[in-house]
Amino acid sequence: MGSATKAESILAARRRFFDEGELPEGLVAAPILRSWQRCANRGLDIIGAPRIEPLSSDELLPIQERNEKLRRLIRPEMESLRADANLTHSAVILTDASGLVLDMVGNAAFADRASEVALRPGVRWGEAITGTNAIGTALVERRPIAVHGPEHFFEPHRILACAAAPIVDPRGALVGALDMSGHATVRHLHALGLVRLAVEQIEHRFFDRDFDLYTVLRFHEDGALIGTVKEGILVFEGERLIAANRNGLRLTKSDWSALGSLRLDEFFENATPSEEARELRAHRGKALIGRVFAPHRTRTVTPRKPAAQKSEIEPILSPEAQASLSRVVRLLEADIPVLVHGETGTGKEVFARRVHAESSRSAKPFIAVNCAALPESLIEAELFGYAEGAFTGARRHGHKGLLCQADGGVLFLDEIGDMPLALQSRLLRVLQDKCVLPLGGGRPVSVDFALICATHRRLNALIAEGEFRQDLYFRIAQYVIELPRLRDHPDRLGLVRTIWERLCGGETRFLLSAEAEHRLAAYDWPGNFRQLVSTLRTLRTLAEPNRPVETSALTVDMLVSADVPTPKNRRELDRPLAETTREAMRAALEASNGNVSRAARRLGIDRSTLYRRLLREDSS
Repeated sequence: MGSATKAESILAARRRFFDEGELPEGLVAAPILRSWQRCANRGLDIIGAPRIEPLSSDELLPIQERNEKLRRLIRPEMESLRADANLTHSAVILTDASGLVLDMVGNAAFADRASEVALRPGVRWGEAITGTNAIGTALVERRPIAVHGPEHFFEPHRILACAAAPIVDPRGALVGALDMSGHATVRHLHALGLVRLAVEQIEHRFFDRDFDLYTVLRFHEDGALIGTVKEGILVFEGERLIAANRNGLRLTKSDWSALGSLRLDEFFENATPSEEARELRAHRGKALIGRVFAPHRTRTVTPRKPAAQKSEIEPILSPEAQASLSRVVRLLEADIPVLVHGETGTGKEVFARRVHAESSRSAKPFIAVNCAALPESLIEAELFGYAEGAFTGARRHGHKGLLCQADGGVLFLDEIGDMPLALQSRLLRVLQDKCVLPLGGGRPVSVDFALICATHRRLNALIAEGEFRQDLYFRIAQYVIELPRLRDHPDRLGLVRTIWERLCGGETRFLLSAEAEHRLAAYDWPGNFRQLVSTLRTLRTLAEPNRPVETSALTVDMLVSADVPTPKNRRELDRPLAETTREAMRAALEASNGNVSRAARRLGIDRSTLYRRLLREDSS
């Protein structure tokens, strides 16, 4: 069905359902129709707008903290999808199980437009509140779903095209949803496929920890897929099934009701421990190939040493930044504002948080504001707060702005170079008077905070172009620190080893192979320390005890760009990286007769990574 024909069909379905009270079966997808029915039964009115009460930043923060494990687990996928979202002018969104938006990354222009219909952190997009939409409907239906334009229940949401998939933990509980949303006027052909692949990765990663003391089966019909996101996983406590992934239940013709009720011998006849892949005789369905991991009973379950726990979660600074830390703390104690400059990923916020932690203000708030991420229409209200009734959609009792929330502590203004010019004047007055006047009136509020600003842009150039106030620059940049790029680090191999050791918390069973270390050290790391630490966290998650992580776990970019120059391949290395990468992918696909899975294995990368790269090539 062509796009025009489909749109006409959906509009016809809306007329029949909402105007004539008939079921437009065949004109709209069954999940969409079921959602419309649920919304209508709840008394939602398509003419108006949903009644939304956004959470303030201080209300959202504890909910984000409660979901920190999920947010940390999903971070690699959020960062990976960010590039696809920027290409298609979209955003990637993580919600909790109720549909509350926790995090949102992607195209800033779309984020600004999405804020017009309250698609932003702190807003609940559950179906019961915001009607038919990909997030809420995917959570209700417990299945991936795309909702385009007029398929949304509420009229204002017709500007959106959304694709979402629910995230289910190993015990079958909904923990959240991952969504990619963009403009309805743009075709988003692969959004649902990308989201589904990302959720598969996330749900597979749930099993990388917490199950050492249980019997774990990893299996598939195709032995080559064991160890990938396509494998089935069942976890048994003694003989009783306590956890599974969706592939495991599908391959054994079971469902979530099997948890807590079925036993190991009800699934397989010969599931004895063996870490070598072998045939498993299933009672239901086909014979499968699998590995059976016995519990590691010799492992003592004790709380981690404080140092090991700290090394896993504490952000890692470059040696140069570490050396500057005490100097900046002294400046902050003297109420001297500091400007931190560095490329994306060099650790500007990490540095600021460490300064706060080591200052006399550590017991008071650290308020971080990303001036580039907040939509221009909302940034003034978020920063300065507002009185009740200040504007349409304002919270009933007003809102305490982020500047006031930072009182007594440290205010960190990230990407200060992206702050709108009009707001720069208001910020300058606050810094001069130490007083905040909320939007819509009210009494001025005195504030006392230490200020750290950060940017990846050259503010002097912005001043010359008239995009940044010179007087504000002199106010915020009384001391400037430059964070170095990772590619300029003199001992990248030593740095890789140091960070890996800290992430492993002293566990010597988890290793990087010498070749993997070499390629990681040789890579240019355009995303700097953030990208390196994120990559090593991912590899640590994939690592198996006493089995060194090989180069097959690295991305195609790292494999191609990290080749060592030799007389034999110097000509190849002189070519642009993108061209070399394209040829490597093309050759692997040709050798695999177009089979993406086999091509990915040939390249030593994950299928979803190759799929995303191919999509980028197609769109360029």
